[in-house]
Amino acid sequence: MTMEVPKTEADSGSPTAHQNGSDNPQTTSEFGAQVELSETDLRPDENVAHWYIDNNWGLSLEELFDMSLIFLKEKDGKAFQPTYEEKLKLVALHKQACQGPYDPDACPEVGFFDVLGNDRRKVWASLGKMTKEDAMAEFIKLLNTCCPLFSPYVTSHKIEKEEQERKRKEEEERLRLEREEMEQRRQEEEQCRREQQEQQQREEEKRRREEEERLRMEEQKQQIMAALNAQTSVQFQQYAAQQCPDDPEQQQFLIQQLQEQHYQQYIQQAWQLSQQQTTLETQQVESPDNREQSEACAAPHSESVNDHLDTSSLSQEERDTATPPGISAPSMWTRPLIKEFKEKMHDDPDSIITVGRGEVVTIRVPTNEDGKYMFWEFATDHYDIGFGLYFEWTNLATGSSSVSTGIEPSDEDTGNGEPPETAKVTQTPLTEEVVPVYRRDSHEEVYAGSHQYPGQGTYLLKFDNSYSLWRSKVVYYRVYYTR
Repeated sequence: MTMEVPKTEADSGSPTAHQNGSDNPQTTSEFGAQVELSETDLRPDENVAHWYIDNNWGLSLEELFDMSLIFLKEKDGKAFQPTYEEKLKLVALHKQACQGPYDPDACPEVGFFDVLGNDRRKVWASLGKMTKEDAMAEFIKLLNTCCPLFSPYVTSHKIEKEEQERKRKEEEERLRLEREEMEQRRQEEEQCRREQQEQQQREEEKRRREEEERLRMEEQKQQIMAALNAQTSVQFQQYAAQQCPDDPEQQQFLIQQLQEQHYQQYIQQAWQLSQQQTTLETQQVESPDNREQSEACAAPHSESVNDHLDTSSLSQEERDTATPPGISAPSMWTRPLIKEFKEKMHDDPDSIITVGRGEVVTIRVPTNEDGKYMFWEFATDHYDIGFGLYFEWTNLATGSSSVSTGIEPSDEDTGNGEPPETAKVTQTPLTEEVVPVYRRDSHEEVYAGSHQYPGQGTYLLKFDNSYSLWRSKVVYYRVYYTR
């Protein structure tokens, strides 16, 4: 880069003014006087150190040199007025930094009357073998010396450069964080996608197993229901024919309900048997010491019972009292046709009873010789009612009670052989619970059920309104038997 310095009037002086025989180069001042440029003025300052420039402005030598050239081009003649000698030296240092040492063969000839060109070449040649770095440093130092505005200029550009660098780093950091965030989000989405796929696979596998289990249970249910329906089809058909004599569709619907209730009852009984079997197996795996101890504790009680109950000497009635047979669980269901049921019951006044407030009404229904099952169904108006079913054995009793007169027998009475006077002996029939008393929403649905005869006796249907202190309940009921 060549920096041209504009000529002044003094630069175009006569050539005789520069034809001095002195060894030192001469130049013409601004006022026409010759100024001798000593060798010391043209020699680079040996005390100038690069670290001084770098530490003052924090910029590299090349950056400062380029900045100084821009500053000189913009501010020369405006912000400062360098002297002629300073301009010559600035031009010479610029050529030394850009082109290297002066080479007469490589440079074009300068006319004898070109005073400015000759002065420039003399100053350039006086720099000798100065390196480009030293020339740059001398150029910057000279510019800073002759123009006090250069230092603030460099400082402002340094601040601007630092600000740009800071913004650049912030932008790079922001971009880096965005990339990291995007990468993290991508990884999270990938992880979430994998988890969703795994979850879907697990759910599909679970649904498949559940479907297989459902189909297996449905098949097993169909097999069990087919076997159960073969046993109860006649009874359910008779019951449905009695309930809906002129409606085959309703009969079929009722039979399906009964079959479903029977299946649920069978499953419940099977579960109870399974629980009993599990309990029995648990008891069987007890340690031998525990079994021996339990047998030893139970032996005296068994002996005392056998001593008091000698069944061989008891009558048939007493043997029945000692060992009552078990009672099977009832079947119970509901159906929503409550309005039709009440309309049918209106034709039979004996099927409608009123249970007063706080009362319990018991209906006794003896077993029939021609029947094996008892069926019942009931409904109420507007409010619920408690219902329970009990069975009272005919030939079984819970025990006897006797009352003494309180008069001790005398010896004379004893001698006469007459027995003392005692009260009458009374026996209480054995009653077992079939359905516990529980409040039923019979004002919304018809409650129905059936129970197999456990033997000869009497069923007790209890309608409990003892919990109601203000309302009486109207009950519509029907009881019958089938084979």
